[in-house]
Amino acid sequence: MNSNMCGICGELYWNGKQASVDSLKPMLAALEKRGPDDHGTWVHDQIGLGHRRLSIIDLSLAGHQPMVDEAISLVFNGCIYNYETLKLELEKLGHQFVSHSDTEVIIKSYRQWGMECVQYFEGMFALAIWDDELQQLMIARDRLGIKPLYYAPVKGGMKFASNTQALLTSNEIDTDIDPVGLHHQLTLHAVIPAPNTILKGIKKLEPGHWLTINPDGQMYKKQFWHLTTNFVEKQPTHKQPKTEQDWVSVIHEALREAVHKRLTASDVPVGVLLSGGIDSSLLVAMLAEAGVKDIKTFSIGFEDAPEEKGNEFEFSDMVVE
Repeated sequence: MNSNMCGICGELYWNGKQASVDSLKPMLAALEKRGPDDHGTWVHDQIGLGHRRLSIIDLSLAGHQPMVDEAISLVFNGCIYNYETLKLELEKLGHQFVSHSDTEVIIKSYRQWGMECVQYFEGMFALAIWDDELQQLMIARDRLGIKPLYYAPVKGGMKFASNTQALLTSNEIDTDIDPVGLHHQLTLHAVIPAPNTILKGIKKLEPGHWLTINPDGQMYKKQFWHLTTNFVEKQPTHKQPKTEQDWVSVIHEALREAVHKRLTASDVPVGVLLSGGIDSSLLVAMLAEAGVKDIKTFSIGFEDAPEEKGNEFEFSDMVVE
């Protein structure tokens, strides 16, 4: 529903080399299609951050990235659906805000809760936070890995970006084919599980993980989220579902809440990529149930192959009607 792509990139060195805007520029150029609305760079000694913006929340310049708040600097791709709730909580704890962007909420959350701030975020995100006091970089990826985040070691440092094309603007990356990645590419429906990629020199941060890089180059990775089966326990308003209809009601309510969160966490119109399948058709129905008028849907059709239909317009058209 939310196509807030944006693009982030950066570099960090621990061998005395300085980061540079000249190094970030080609990376940002390779990310341009992810964020056509704005771009920015921030460089301080050995650390450099870059951002391409697709404006979704707080369309003003107050949402510009990289965002710097004293010793904390951030680039972020995604959307934090519960950012307004978190903002209220952080204000009660004494934090002051100058924007109504979820980006600033991330910075204040890090200031309040440190690296564990990711536990508080409901949404999809790939982010990088530089803590100048600790001289430490933290990169993190949302629970299910909706937003991509790649990193690559270079001589005396590391680069990271939202896509591999941005990393490949550097001639320091090992571009030999990774045999493990190739195996997955050809056997798992073109999916290569993190941390592997098709290239030896590029890794993909696992979903639900954060990675810190210390001043001496030491890296520490932690899984901050595990899939659990406490679905019902987290919803005390519901009795333990017993019948099929009970389960339908509980799931319906969870879907309704999820759709509501995504509707409220956007300052631009919300649309749906409608394939005609169950998932996207259900989303359109839920939006209609939520009272959204003139829902914008987008569909793509392909020419039929001899043994398989490539066009689902007949189904998506039914949903639209």
